[in-house]
Amino acid sequence: MLEALIGFVALFALVLLRVPIAIAMIIVGTAGFAALRNWNAALNLLGNAAFETGLSFTLSVIPLFILMGNLLTISGVSQSLFSTAHHMLHRMRGGLAMAAIVACGGFSAVCGSSLATAATMSKVAMPSMRKAGYADSLATGSIAAGGTLGILIPPSVILIIYGLLTEADIGKLFIAGIIPGLLGVLFYLGAIYVTVLLKPELAPTASEDMKLEKRDVWGVLAVVGLFAVIMIGIYGGFFTPTEAAGIGAAAAFVIALVSGGLTFEKLYTAALNCARTTAMIFAIIIGAEVFSNFISYAGVPDALLTFVQSLDVNAYVVILVLVLIYVVLGAVLESLSMILLTVPVFFPLVSSLDFGGGLLADPEMVLIWFGIIVVVVTEISLISPPIGLNVFVLRSVLTDVPLRTMFAGILPFWLADILRLALLIAVPLLSLALI
Repeated sequence: MLEALIGFVALFALVLLRVPIAIAMIIVGTAGFAALRNWNAALNLLGNAAFETGLSFTLSVIPLFILMGNLLTISGVSQSLFSTAHHMLHRMRGGLAMAAIVACGGFSAVCGSSLATAATMSKVAMPSMRKAGYADSLATGSIAAGGTLGILIPPSVILIIYGLLTEADIGKLFIAGIIPGLLGVLFYLGAIYVTVLLKPELAPTASEDMKLEKRDVWGVLAVVGLFAVIMIGIYGGFFTPTEAAGIGAAAAFVIALVSGGLTFEKLYTAALNCARTTAMIFAIIIGAEVFSNFISYAGVPDALLTFVQSLDVNAYVVILVLVLIYVVLGAVLESLSMILLTVPVFFPLVSSLDFGGGLLADPEMVLIWFGIIVVVVTEISLISPPIGLNVFVLRSVLTDVPLRTMFAGILPFWLADILRLALLIAVPLLSLALI
């Protein structure tokens, strides 16, 4: 246990020194395993982690879904989603901000990436909100918060990785994410409604109607159709998540081609961005594999389980403690790294808890429910200072808006997320009803 504690301290020290998290985990994990065993075993561990990750057929789902999202960005469906939502909501005070949330939810259903959703929708929605006279705080807050839906509404890269770490059914995780994702949209719309009710100066009473064109309708239908094919195919057992990702990427290519937005330069850029993102994710997975093996060999999961059992506390109390740990870690760690670091340690503990029967009597349902909770907490970390990756993505696109203004606009959505998280913990049926 002492070695593991030193390892965590060393890891956080390297992160604070701006060492990339993947490299930090590899360094600490390899050195820690060598201290417990020997350098030969540690280097073998590193080599096996890199080899198995790089050649994993199951992990090929990640670049395929990322490519699908990049191709759909080229196709212009993000603009179609926003235009349609704008047409429906423009008469309401704060309607454009609400349209941005709805469009983010729709784009999340075929993207799977929070950062990509936030970056894409900032280019689509921000000009319209500024033209209509929206305060920058409300405009950027709605886009940053809406972008977090990308990691919950399926297909979600984070849910895929959670499923691989815990050996939970990825198809069931996708299905479990639908209702919490829709709740996220509704809670964010409620946050906008309450915000403009309390501070009417943040948004005009109405905005100029955006003419709805035939291509916008086709764009929305394409998103709905692609989402339906992926979810029905996986849930119906017609194909695996990996096959669904391949079908989705091929369909996205066709949609981009038919839309007329696909050029060789854009296709090259989409493929290059996919390769870069995939390389970053795989590097973090390799680092997490090495570090988690070191932590497991040091006996942390077993020690944590023994300690919690000795306390004899309610299972829900343990879940609340774990959630608080995630909230704290989310303030200093990037979301994917946080999940890869903690899930291998926490999920054996969660699997052993007794929730008193009902839906959570089945250990598989417990893992799926906990996975949704982890992702929602991760959503909160994406808009929480000082890291708040979604906010920094917006800042890179909207360089004239101060970070202070963006974080001020985030507050109502952050509170809405806390309420949603509490509801999902108290009512597991919301996550498990569709399974």
